[in-house]
Amino acid sequence: MTMTRRTRWLLGGFFLLVSAIIYVPLLIILINSFNTSLTFTWPPPGFTLEWWSRAIDNQGVREALVTSIVVAICATAIALVLGTLVSFALSGTTFFGHNTISLLVVLPIALPGIVTGLALNTMFTSFLGGLTFLTLVVAHATFCIVVVFNNASARLRRLGGDIVEASMDLGATRAFTFRHVVFPNMRAAIVAGALLAFGLSFDEIIVTTFTAGPGIQTLPLWIFNNLFRPQQAPIVNVVAAALVVISILPIYLAQRLSEDAARSAV
Repeated sequence: MTMTRRTRWLLGGFFLLVSAIIYVPLLIILINSFNTSLTFTWPPPGFTLEWWSRAIDNQGVREALVTSIVVAICATAIALVLGTLVSFALSGTTFFGHNTISLLVVLPIALPGIVTGLALNTMFTSFLGGLTFLTLVVAHATFCIVVVFNNASARLRRLGGDIVEASMDLGATRAFTFRHVVFPNMRAAIVAGALLAFGLSFDEIIVTTFTAGPGIQTLPLWIFNNLFRPQQAPIVNVVAAALVVISILPIYLAQRLSEDAARSAV
């Protein structure tokens, strides 16, 4: 498709506008994390690392960070196993209810977080004895499964069945074919899905609010609970800036892995 010069300028301007709306506020938070002013005077009268030092020394921040990482790892592990198994079960097969099951698997990520959180809260408190660390992990796993399932299913569709049939026609067993043909081709997509699931769980707050047990506080919850305390505002900016950086890393790695997997499939 060819575009006129005017169209290219318009699209470029639109891209810059949208990028500015999304990323300028994040840049302001990052700059304010070094701002010497407690009221975030703009432009900053000076820059300091004091808030970063205080954030590192803050026990609440450290405990919330560890909780977020542990919850994200546990939820990702559950999603990795269940999401991959479901994608294998549904890929390349057709049966009554196939589309319905696929819809039910991906539905949690499309539902409003407050609805999912409220529903899970009702189930956990009414029938399973209350909220604990485990309920938080299970709640995160419900939407993490979707990204692993989508990545694995997309890779299986691109892989097709010909390569598997060719392997088995040459005398390979199903186990040998899976270990030496299917899994090596799936590995990058599964890892990319796991990284996305980790990033999704790490910065989630709505479902977390409804499903975290008493005394359990993740990093996003810590930010929310301290957001309106003036003395904590500089540290909140530091934690928010760190949260953005930590969330970007797995998403960037997942994108690179997905690109490599797509390139190798061509």
